[in-house]
Amino acid sequence: METRTVVAECTGTAMLVLFGVGSLVLAGDYINALGISLAFGFTLIAIAYAFGRISGCHINPAITLGVLLAKRIGIRRAVEYWVAQLIGAIIGAAVLFLLAKQVPRLQTYGAFGTNGYGGRSPVGLGAGGAFLAEVLLTFLLVFVFLTVTQKVALVGVEPIPVGLAYTAVNLIGIPLTWASVNPARSLGPALFAGGGALSQLWLFLIAPLVGGVLAAVVHRFTHQHPVGRAQREQATEPPAAGPWGRLRGGHRPEAGGPEAKGPEAA
Repeated sequence: METRTVVAECTGTAMLVLFGVGSLVLAGDYINALGISLAFGFTLIAIAYAFGRISGCHINPAITLGVLLAKRIGIRRAVEYWVAQLIGAIIGAAVLFLLAKQVPRLQTYGAFGTNGYGGRSPVGLGAGGAFLAEVLLTFLLVFVFLTVTQKVALVGVEPIPVGLAYTAVNLIGIPLTWASVNPARSLGPALFAGGGALSQLWLFLIAPLVGGVLAAVVHRFTHQHPVGRAQREQATEPPAAGPWGRLRGGHRPEAGGPEAKGPEAA
């Protein structure tokens, strides 16, 4: 186990929950959905620049699943990331819970920035609609992540499109389900909110993972297959040979040197 990558994933996820969910819990009445979405997006960009070169800054089990299916990491590292992300989310939610308790008259039971459907959805979206929304929104986020990154690390300007996609996902998802697209982000706050948040948690654990799988499958067909086919064709392409087995440039394949002159040249 590479300690620094695991610590980076744990710390990054804790920061995302603390500041992203914190914007909803502590300042939601003042900044509304737009401000909350920007807080999530900006936080992700900042964390990506801080930890992108170390762990790739997944900080989301759905993204880790997509990266695993894209064969960029092994199953052992994926499991390490998942454990670190879940622990980080719980730590971040615990710190946020302690901070929220210092605010007079702030209600945390059954709420606390958690996700929900039915009566807990801002627009009353049912379970089926919430599941579909979370799958599609997570698909967008994971697909963008897989598309703009080539390796494990998240470097250069790569955090910016991922952060913009995360902002767009929250702009759409907050009125529907309070926008999970991240099982760890849903788990941490739900453990401290209790009530309906825990009873509906299953949807926000499963749906984002389904979206991550869908993104990995589509990315494989749109970005990996053509490259792989071109590489195979290049590897099996016959040598450029002229008539009677002569290679272009006046060399025979078996000789490895200049072609011998004919009798008339002797």
